[in-house]
Amino acid sequence: MSIRFTARARRGMVALTVAAGLAVGVAGCGGGEDDKKPESSPSASQSDGSQPSTQDGQSESPMAELKGPNGLLLEITSADRDSGGFVTVGGNLKNDGDKSLTIPAPLSGNETEILRNGRSFGGATLVDSKGKKRYYVLRDTDGRPLTTTGVSTIKSGETIPVFMQFPAPPANASEVSFQLPMFAPADITISG
Repeated sequence: MSIRFTARARRGMVALTVAAGLAVGVAGCGGGEDDKKPESSPSASQSDGSQPSTQDGQSESPMAELKGPNGLLLEITSADRDSGGFVTVGGNLKNDGDKSLTIPAPLSGNETEILRNGRSFGGATLVDSKGKKRYYVLRDTDGRPLTTTGVSTIKSGETIPVFMQFPAPPANASEVSFQLPMFAPADITISG
């Protein structure tokens, strides 16, 4: 009986300690009268919050434009080599058509592991023709592709920012071909 009582007492003390810690944390995050709203900078987005914002590091003019089916257009705006051995390709997917479109399933690729995780841009590849290598989209430890995911439809005239992350080709391979199923390939230059 005393073991049960001790166990309950310990659980009660742990719960009390956690609750007290959370209360202190919430109180510390609360705003006081002295807190000021941050002033918006000229580069701050003026959207209503429902649209995705452009990604950092993307240039205004596209590096390449890939034409896809039914008026889909992918503008590649950045291809940056990270110090961790990755290349992140960023861009904007546009619907230049006159009606809403369902994002074609082949854009996700055909690998079972990627398909299990829903719609993505997992079918994208980088091709280093000089090194004769193809680089596929990276995956996390759960098999999810490191790309924009969850985009199933795009309205007429809508633009959605997208990204895809790949293993980095060797440092001397800065010119690669970006390929996405159902889109025309394009040559891009990796920076960094």
